[in-house]
Amino acid sequence: MKSLKLASLLTYAVALLHAAIIFGGADWYRFFGAGEELANMQEQGLYYPAILTLAIAILLCIAASYALFGSGFMKPLPFTKPVLTITAMVFLGRGLFAIPLILLVDDPYFLELRLKMPFMIITSVFCFGLGAIFAVGRLSLKTENPPK
Repeated sequence: MKSLKLASLLTYAVALLHAAIIFGGADWYRFFGAGEELANMQEQGLYYPAILTLAIAILLCIAASYALFGSGFMKPLPFTKPVLTITAMVFLGRGLFAIPLILLVDDPYFLELRLKMPFMIITSVFCFGLGAIFAVGRLSLKTENPPK
């Protein structure tokens, strides 16, 4: 269950980072790989980048909460096992497929990301690791007695 506590902590941190990006402005959107299009929209005062980033932060908070409650912090939330499974798959998929995707797909956004390969490698390794932590935590729910 320690893995779920760690997954929760790391995911809450990533959610907080996404919230900070909203306030950091266009330069933060660029630095964290959101792309020039979203950065330009943010500079124009459009709400779309903030709404999208906030939605991601909320989804991350939900995933972190499921991990925290699944760790035994409190009674597990409904659908804990499927949510943790999906979360693990999303992070593992991001970790495994992001770099091949940006190298193989001829799209302006992916071409932008090719220029940020160190960032992509770091975030892909992080996402894969976080997905593995979620997977280990999810599998531990299968073998351990449920938290009381």
